[in-house]
Amino acid sequence: MTPLRASLLVAGTGVGLTLLVSFRTPPSAPAAATAPPAPAGSVRPTPASTPGASPSGAAGASPTPAAGGSGLRNGTFTGQNAANFFGPVQVQVVVSGGRITDVRTLQQPNDNPQSSYIASVAMPMLRQEVLKAQSARINIITGATYDSESYAQSVQSALDQAHA
Repeated sequence: MTPLRASLLVAGTGVGLTLLVSFRTPPSAPAAATAPPAPAGSVRPTPASTPGASPSGAAGASPTPAAGGSGLRNGTFTGQNAANFFGPVQVQVVVSGGRITDVRTLQQPNDNPQSSYIASVAMPMLRQEVLKAQSARINIITGATYDSESYAQSVQSALDQAHA
């Protein structure tokens, strides 16, 4: 074996081991909480993990049926807390005239500076995606996959509450 080949072999092995050791996987769900996979393209809400969350964001506010044919009631609806590997995501969806008019981020990952930065960039983009799509079926933001999925789950749980 030539010295060049030996050097390349050692370097390649070192890089491979470094990648293997630094690989992080998302936390797994408890066995009792697992469910069958959702159909492709659909978003399934996660169980609520925020005690006392109400369907309307304002105390005493009651949603009213929408005039349009979207099936959404007017009001402010708080989505479930959708946790992911980097932290929780929770949104509030405002429906007016049967359309989603605003999405407010209540919680976003902030456990470390990088997660906080990624979330601060991704959340406004995800808000625009929801407003454009008028649903939780949104494009995932590259580099913020977990945040995007959690955002969509929280939006979907809020929309489930908004359906008449």
